[in-house]
Amino acid sequence: MPPEFILIAGPTASGKSAYAIKLARQYDGMVINTDSMQVYRQLQIVTARPDAQQELQCPHLLYGHRDGWQPYSVASWLGEAAKALEQAKQANKTPIFVGGTGLYFKALTEGLSPVPALDPDIRQKWREFMLAQSGHDEDGPQALYQELLKRDPAAAQQLRPSDHQRLIRALEVIDSTGKSILEWQAKDKGRALIGGHNVKKILLMPERSQLHHRINQRFDQMVNIGALEEVKALLEYNVAASQPIMKAIGVPQFAKVLCGEASMEEAVEKAKAATRQYAKRQSTWFNNQFDEEWQREQ
Repeated sequence: MPPEFILIAGPTASGKSAYAIKLARQYDGMVINTDSMQVYRQLQIVTARPDAQQELQCPHLLYGHRDGWQPYSVASWLGEAAKALEQAKQANKTPIFVGGTGLYFKALTEGLSPVPALDPDIRQKWREFMLAQSGHDEDGPQALYQELLKRDPAAAQQLRPSDHQRLIRALEVIDSTGKSILEWQAKDKGRALIGGHNVKKILLMPERSQLHHRINQRFDQMVNIGALEEVKALLEYNVAASQPIMKAIGVPQFAKVLCGEASMEEAVEKAKAATRQYAKRQSTWFNNQFDEEWQREQ
């Protein structure tokens, strides 16, 4: 019996997109993006979004459909994922969710806590607070962490001091609602979009040296096909530095090249190192959060 749903997760450069296309051919599937950076239309090369040739091989949804300056969240994605599921059902296609954003998969399979709509000005306030602390990337998140320790120590203890997006989320929730994000998360999460036993869950986890080789090779290819030019075009939109798209690996590194603060060689090496670190964080998260129902593959 073919699966009703297919989920493919894994760290960056683990081969998820190619594997999704392979299974889409096998099961007459529709590929649905489950990666927070691949939603942005301004970044295709830098985020390794499927290209036009790949998208011709099977239907793809939720890729490159949002502008980088538009507010976007897990709740935004989940609402769009529900519509994508309905579209797959109407087309009689097997929905194949693929990506590297673990929180999207958790929301998909477990539901989402009912945090009320938050004031976007409060989110912007905390992003600007982070940027104002220092010119060093590590100092802004640390300042956020100290603020959260004062306001919501229980939530702070569950987050990494370097995870600026979740720190901002926790601060904006307590700022907007007066309640800890932990209180909201303890409430009923609502109905999960995907459940039951007929779900094929795949976690791609290549051996570390192999993954590092893929990361280096893929980044070199990105440079060859125009990653620098893509970042240059993005910068012309003058997107606020606090927006998530401006944190995409490759954007800050190439931005320094474009303003004469770094050589191309330095930028590429730093971006590769940042990608390896990101892949390690993803792998750790998946191993800690995904249970034995997820089939590990290399």
